[in-house]
Amino acid sequence: MSLSIKSHSNIFTLKSEVNLPMPISTAWDFFSSPHNLSKITPPEMNFLITSGPTKKAYSGQIISYKVNVLKYFRLNWVTEITQVEFEQYFIDEQRFGPYKMWHHEHLFEPVDANNCKMTDIVSYKLPFGLLGILGHKLFIKKQLISIFEYRTQQIQSL
Repeated sequence: MSLSIKSHSNIFTLKSEVNLPMPISTAWDFFSSPHNLSKITPPEMNFLITSGPTKKAYSGQIISYKVNVLKYFRLNWVTEITQVEFEQYFIDEQRFGPYKMWHHEHLFEPVDANNCKMTDIVSYKLPFGLLGILGHKLFIKKQLISIFEYRTQQIQSL
């Protein structure tokens, strides 16, 4: 696993690359199903899809969640799947939630018949100006790294 966060123009970009011991079709089937998000989200986040039964990712799909962003701070989060290219990528963007901007690219690339590489690129901007940037330094960056590390562990065990 490779994981980094860079800053540019008050926008942060997290990049995670993970080699998966599965064919791209299996990876796509799992990750393009919003239902599986709760399986790879840390339990303390108490992740719950509130928009009802979900279908595989498709352009224009709206998904709403309830999630704990801090231990006792639960909020609604709404994302839209804006682009999908079968077994190559899909993109979700926040419509309402904790970030001023959230753009998440999920990229899939075959390595060979039984392995693939998944790359996540998350570009996000925080609200509250300098307070948001301070919050990023104090806990948001650590929380995002922890979420992606947890996800990688869960993927390997699943």
